[in-house]
Amino acid sequence: MENKTNWSSAEVASMIDHTILKADATKADVIAICQEAKEHRFATVCVNAYWVPLAAEQLKGSGVGITTVVGFPLGATSTASKAFEASQAIADGATEIDMVLNIGLLKSGDTEAVKRDVEGVVEACKGKAALKVILETGMLTDEEKVTACKLCVEAGADFVKTSTGFGKGGATAEDIALMRRTVGPNIGVKASGGVRDLETALTMLRAGANRIGASSSVAIVTGGKGEGY
Repeated sequence: MENKTNWSSAEVASMIDHTILKADATKADVIAICQEAKEHRFATVCVNAYWVPLAAEQLKGSGVGITTVVGFPLGATSTASKAFEASQAIADGATEIDMVLNIGLLKSGDTEAVKRDVEGVVEACKGKAALKVILETGMLTDEEKVTACKLCVEAGADFVKTSTGFGKGGATAEDIALMRRTVGPNIGVKASGGVRDLETALTMLRAGANRIGASSSVAIVTGGKGEGY
């Protein structure tokens, strides 16, 4: 990880997944965020799986990636269904997959099953898409966060991520720092949930994040204050 304390707006933009995951997002909404992503050069747009083909069409040749979510937002679907969701999304044009950890399994102490769940989606993504694992940190103790991060590294995930934006709490600098210490320098850390302005985004980057998930992306890079995810 590069040891920096400040970033330009363009550098911050290049680390943002411009996100629209609300249930009532329309076709026009998805097209709009794709246009914003091209204009501001965000890393990816993050959309629900149904909208991946539309995003792929809108972003073709732009260099902006496409993230979608798997097992979202609870993480309690079967490994097979998560792997199928990932495979289908990749076939439709997704370049990054954000899966939700099986939180209940983790809290049950069944760490091997948690690891196998992640491994199933790793296998579906291998060589085709980056995999981020959402821990839902607002539901976990610090010990559980550390355990989850270690399992994700062992399973071969590319990133660990704080939150769905639909659970308890969101990203905190303390959680980002803990996750970064646990996974080391070679795995990505994504801060999601409650990042709505540039200063908060910079706080997360300074703590060790190298990706931001936000619906307030335009506000973040233009110096405004956003609302929502």
